Amino acid sequence: MADPARAAKLAQRIKVVVAEALRKVVKDERVLNVTITDARVTNDLQHATVYYTAFGDETAQQDASAALTKATGILRREVGRNITVRLTPTLEFVADEIPVNASNLEALLRVAKERDAELAQLAAGAVHAGDADPYKSAIDDADFDDEDDEDDDEDQESAESPRS
Repeated sequence: MADPARAAKLAQRIKVVVAEALRKVVKDERVLNVTITDARVTNDLQHATVYYTAFGDETAQQDASAALTKATGILRREVGRNITVRLTPTLEFVADEIPVNASNLEALLRVAKERDAELAQLAAGAVHAGDADPYKSAIDDADFDDEDDEDDDEDQESAESPRS
């Protein structure tokens, strides 16, 4: 097994090589709107997964996927020419879902922010359901303390009386 750091360096190199090859070597118009976003290589350096995004509608994304599948051999040859490993890794292209997930997350955050603003507007005009200060005041506490003192005196007297 190779060092994980070496696999990460190789993945970055494969990412660059594949992106350049898509721009210079592959003559398919369907890959013009493809961007290579990431690459991952297994620790044994035998298999590389290349993540990409394809801009456009659903049809353009399907066309890009078909074009990448068709150009896999050409791209693997270019990777083999430009990296220095004994065996050229196989390439697998996977559509990157991060931009879609990020846009969904942004939409959810936008809705939550709007709900927070509505709640803040409702809270601004709200009044308390009871007294303005529902907690005991200092005067009530003083009265309560006096009652406690009387109970304490009685407890002390019963404790001091001799038992027969």
